[in-house]
Amino acid sequence: MTAIGVVLFVLGLAFSIWFHELGHFFWARRFGMRVTQFMVGFGPTLWSRRIGETEHGVKAIPLGGYIRIVGMMPPGADDLAGRKVGRVRRLVEEVRGASLLDVRTDDGDRVFYRKPWWQRVIVMSAGPAHNLVLAFLLFTVILVGFGIPTPSRTVETVSECVLPATASAAATCSTKVDETGALCESGPDCALPVAAPAREAGFRQGDEIVAVDGRPLGDWASVQDAIRANPNEELTVTVLREGQQQTLTVTPLPNRVYAVADPDSQEIITVGFLGLSPTTPYVAQPITSVPGQVGSFIVAAADKLIGIPERVPQLFRAAFLGEERDINGPIGIVGVGRISGETFGLPADKAPLQEKVIFFLGLLASLNMVLFLFNLVPLYPLDGGHVAGALWEKGRSVVARVRHRPDPGPFDTARLMPVAYVVASVFIVLSGLLLVADIVNPITLEQLQ
Repeated sequence: MTAIGVVLFVLGLAFSIWFHELGHFFWARRFGMRVTQFMVGFGPTLWSRRIGETEHGVKAIPLGGYIRIVGMMPPGADDLAGRKVGRVRRLVEEVRGASLLDVRTDDGDRVFYRKPWWQRVIVMSAGPAHNLVLAFLLFTVILVGFGIPTPSRTVETVSECVLPATASAAATCSTKVDETGALCESGPDCALPVAAPAREAGFRQGDEIVAVDGRPLGDWASVQDAIRANPNEELTVTVLREGQQQTLTVTPLPNRVYAVADPDSQEIITVGFLGLSPTTPYVAQPITSVPGQVGSFIVAAADKLIGIPERVPQLFRAAFLGEERDINGPIGIVGVGRISGETFGLPADKAPLQEKVIFFLGLLASLNMVLFLFNLVPLYPLDGGHVAGALWEKGRSVVARVRHRPDPGPFDTARLMPVAYVVASVFIVLSGLLLVADIVNPITLEQLQ
């Protein structure tokens, strides 16, 4: 099952890349551009077949893909024959020349740079847009088809004792602790943790809480609020047990917890505690909730993407100096594939097949969301860089028209090749760093849970 999980992720990754490139390919052909290659992956070609004028194929390294559109770079404006040029200019012209080698005399207006700016924007935006569409569809399947874990009013577990949020990780119901939850041997505040009020009151697994002090409650949040707001106050709790209503009397104990569900907040408050946890069945969400959920995920994913540079030093230390890996840091393709394999490898009693499928679909949705956001970064050679170039071309054309000057013509993307090499180098270095970290110091599924 672990191997199946890894293979499914590789196939899902390949499909996501193919679907991305399909967006570029479809609109390039729709606008009459000549496309000579449609490849998934980089490096040596494993398989290819020519269909019409396009070679479709799969390459060995599944870290991306590309389509080759004829005439991505316009001819140079200057005649450099016999002129002495610098190293950077020579590089630009060599790349430009290689690009123009694909242009045939009968291509006419089928080359990329001769198309209107808005067609070029659509072609280059279509790839990321396809990833967004795929992520949206996957999130829809998860939210509407399966649902999300939602706390119910039904009791899943009844705690044995009361441990504060600040308790030591080694503290248990049979170890002595002080009032902060730290392990101790003796002292006035050193004692075994007190028994949970819910257990002493007779709560059982499967009880459905329907009212507190006679006030009907609709969901677990309202149950929790009623308990937390009444430390040291006697409550009557009505439960439905085996089809019959029963009333239990219980007094929540004051317990120290974090004000928000984040240990980094450091703010501790005192609330009532019974020692109950609810079942969390999957509840299907209305389709109208999908756009909001996806929007929230886009914001969170964009924030993570922007924060990658500041997490690179810690990633380096984790890869080469043995420092503990930051579970909130970036994970490479190998790491995500490993997590997918670990998920499917879990025994059925710990993770039912439904949960494995939901988690896997969530991984693919997240992957496509990252591909959508990353490719829209306005840096050449990313799709966003091409879009920015076309928009810049249109902008300066408008300015030239307003100032009654000649149209400056196509934006010369070849001049951005130095930027492209820098961006590609950074991407290669980061990919290599993630590969090393994912192998020698991986983030495991257990750490994420």
